[in-house]
Amino acid sequence: MSPADTKMVGTKMADVSTGIPPERASPATAVETPFRRFLSDYTESPVAVVAFVALVLILLIAIFAPVISPQNPYDLAVIDIMDSRLAPGETNFAGDMTYVLGTDDQGRDMLSAIFYGLRISLGVGVASGVIALSLGLVIGLTAAYFGGKVDTLIMRTVDLQLSFPAILVALILVAVLGRGVDKIIIALVVVQWAYYTRTVRASALVERRKEYVEAATCLGLGTRHILFRHMLPNVLPPLIVVGTVQVAHAIALEATLSFLGIGLPITEPSLGLLISNGFDYMLSGKYWISFFPGVALLITIVTINLVGDRLRDVLNPRLQK
Repeated sequence: MSPADTKMVGTKMADVSTGIPPERASPATAVETPFRRFLSDYTESPVAVVAFVALVLILLIAIFAPVISPQNPYDLAVIDIMDSRLAPGETNFAGDMTYVLGTDDQGRDMLSAIFYGLRISLGVGVASGVIALSLGLVIGLTAAYFGGKVDTLIMRTVDLQLSFPAILVALILVAVLGRGVDKIIIALVVVQWAYYTRTVRASALVERRKEYVEAATCLGLGTRHILFRHMLPNVLPPLIVVGTVQVAHAIALEATLSFLGIGLPITEPSLGLLISNGFDYMLSGKYWISFFPGVALLITIVTINLVGDRLRDVLNPRLQK
């Protein structure tokens, strides 16, 4: 056998080992991975792509706020009360700094205050969302797997909580716990865990009846192994969608509490508190104190919701054409 024949036989054997017909195999053949398929489906919507880019930009601004902010808005050494309520584009009293978005009633640069406010709002929303998601995931899987009295007890508790408005539950908890970032996170976790639990239970009940769970049970695998190694990966897609939307809901709820004056303290103002600070000046022409933080909050919530809606369309096979 000549070297050329040997090379051809080796190529055919390699094609057979990979499961690709020899006549169709070529170096340019690309394997479509789940991530590539997901990326291709997601980028079909230009609006979703723009929303994702905007969300990444917002996250970067929040993370690097101390670096990119023109001023530390909560450093009393750099704040001058003589610069209070300056309109956008005006220069400070010393003449060495221009406030692009103006200043608030305390002389703080609104652009810097918005950057820092985004950091706190996103931090509270993401932290409460991750904790509530983890809690709801465990409780929902437990309810679906064991069923019976355990499922009934958990779901009646979920129904009881969801029967009350979220803002009412949050108001009661903050009134009992007090103000502070940790108190707000606890209140938001208590408000959100029921949504995750119901979503996980609904998906896990479908998976519970499938053959791979019965096979794992017959093999004598432990409950923890079945729940977290077999059922968990199959209930993640709807959970990711709900988690994205709930983060936006948590940010809006925290802003509402801060606007009412019972959320975060003045030393740690979020976007909601910045809006509240300028509310009294809306009718006096000083619109920018509330307007620009409100726009930042609106853009953040809308971009998160748009990304979540697109994730729902991509991860739900029934919605795909």
